[in-house]
Amino acid sequence: QVQLVESGGGLVQTGGSLRLSCAASGNIFSINVMGWFRQAPGKQRELVATITSGGRINYADAVKGRFTISRDNAKNTVYLQMNSLKPEDTSVYYCNAEAVEISGREYGYWGQGTQVTVSS
Repeated sequence: QVQLVESGGGLVQTGGSLRLSCAASGNIFSINVMGWFRQAPGKQRELVATITSGGRINYADAVKGRFTISRDNAKNTVYLQMNSLKPEDTSVYYCNAEAVEISGREYGYWGQGTQVTVSS
C-alpha cells in the first residue's frame, strides 16, 4: 500500500498564490508519474499537471504560465506552485501517484484532496 498526504490548500484572493505539497509513503519501489488533478462541484475531475520521474512535465492549458509542478524524487514528494490564482481555479485538488510497490504491483493512488478557494 501507498499513502499520499496532501497539504497547502486554503483560501486566497484573486491574484494570490498557494503552494500544494503531496508526500507519498509506504511500500514504494518507485513512482513513475506524480501529478495533480482537480474537481469542482458538479464537474468531472480534470488534470492540472503531471511530472515523470525523469522530469517530463505536462500542464493543462488552463494553468500554463501560472502553475508550476516540481518533484523531489528522494522524498517521493510533488509540489504545485499556483500563482495568479483565479476564481475558476476553486476546486478540490487531488494528488495522484502511479507507483510500483516493492512487491512489483503497479497501481494508481489518490490523496484525500485539499480544498483551494479563490475569492473574487
